[in-house]
Amino acid sequence: MRVTTAFNRLLSLPGVSVTEVTFETDRLVVDVALRRRRLRCPQCTFNTAACYDTRPVFSRWRHTDLGRWKVLVRAGLRRLQCPTHGVRVEAVGFARHRSGFSRDFEDLIAFLATRTDKTTITRVSRVDWDSVGRICERVVADGLDPGRLDGLVNIGVDEVSWRRHHRYLTLVTDHTAGKIVWGAEGKDTATLDAFFDELGKTRSAGLQAVSMDMGPAFLKSVRANGHAPQAVICIDPFHAVKLVGDALDKVRRTTWNELRQLPDQGAAKKFKGARWSLLKRPENLTDDQAATLRQLRNRGGELWRAYRLKESFRAIFSGDLNPDDTVELIDRWCSQASRCRLAPFVKVAKTIRKHRDGILAAIRLKINNARAEGLNNHVRLITRRAYGFHSPKAALALVMLSCGPIQLRLPHERAPG
Repeated sequence: MRVTTAFNRLLSLPGVSVTEVTFETDRLVVDVALRRRRLRCPQCTFNTAACYDTRPVFSRWRHTDLGRWKVLVRAGLRRLQCPTHGVRVEAVGFARHRSGFSRDFEDLIAFLATRTDKTTITRVSRVDWDSVGRICERVVADGLDPGRLDGLVNIGVDEVSWRRHHRYLTLVTDHTAGKIVWGAEGKDTATLDAFFDELGKTRSAGLQAVSMDMGPAFLKSVRANGHAPQAVICIDPFHAVKLVGDALDKVRRTTWNELRQLPDQGAAKKFKGARWSLLKRPENLTDDQAATLRQLRNRGGELWRAYRLKESFRAIFSGDLNPDDTVELIDRWCSQASRCRLAPFVKVAKTIRKHRDGILAAIRLKINNARAEGLNNHVRLITRRAYGFHSPKAALALVMLSCGPIQLRLPHERAPG
């Protein structure tokens, strides 16, 4: 068997034939020739038999390695005059537009980026991390489901930090499919406005429920004319419970600061480790934390009243109550918190009263951001693993690869070209 025939079968590149193979020190250079005569625009479906000119240099693409050798595919390409995009280099079937890597190589790197860390990818593939980010962007642009925004009924909107110094991504989740269908940099009203602009008025009118946190930015966008004012706003009870937990922590800090002012610092030192005894669920406490909690109960005072308020509110959302009982208990809790003379809890009671309908809607419709929060935890893991990306587009591409409606196929999972 000739070498060219062997490499035609080994590489299985669609639309080309191997004409020559050169073995160099650490790489194989494979020269190929396109089998088709017509030229195709890489950015649209336009094709023509007319050649504008021929590139004076070879085009090169990095392919998947063969053992310890890098494989470099090389071809002489022509240019065409596209009526829409102007003069362009003709498209090739084995590589994406403006890429220096083959599809097989990019799909392999994109898959590894969703499964492992930066150091492993760069060492195995022998490409730099910035190139990995650009590869992810191209794979997502090419493979993301174009119909992912069709038929949306119940969605969740949430933001997640992808970088320090308050750099956020806004993510929209389809509750039915359990996938992230849209994302963009930022977390303000204008960011979500961009989602509704892309969704369009017709598809926006089909939205029935939108789950979100208690921030005003997303609510303002959803309620805007032409977006989804008809949708029921669902406030995840998780955020309400978190607010109550934060109020308890404020009371705890106030108590600790008061103890620090006393001449005897022993009490303050003992109290310092009480945070998790108060914030964790009673059934999850360690023996030492349970002992600390018993001491706080015996001590009584404002802190113990705050703890009881926190636990009574958490119990409302334990899942064993019907909606009518939940309504009654929330109203009763807000009334009690408003009269407790603990400033943080008085403030939280006002906030919960303000978002009462949204919380009750989430319970009644069983729609909340639990799935979105679960995806966000996955996203945080991804962004930690992708530390070093300087572009929000690259970080978002990695998020969509891992949690979006896109199916990555490795080279061996596709039919031969």
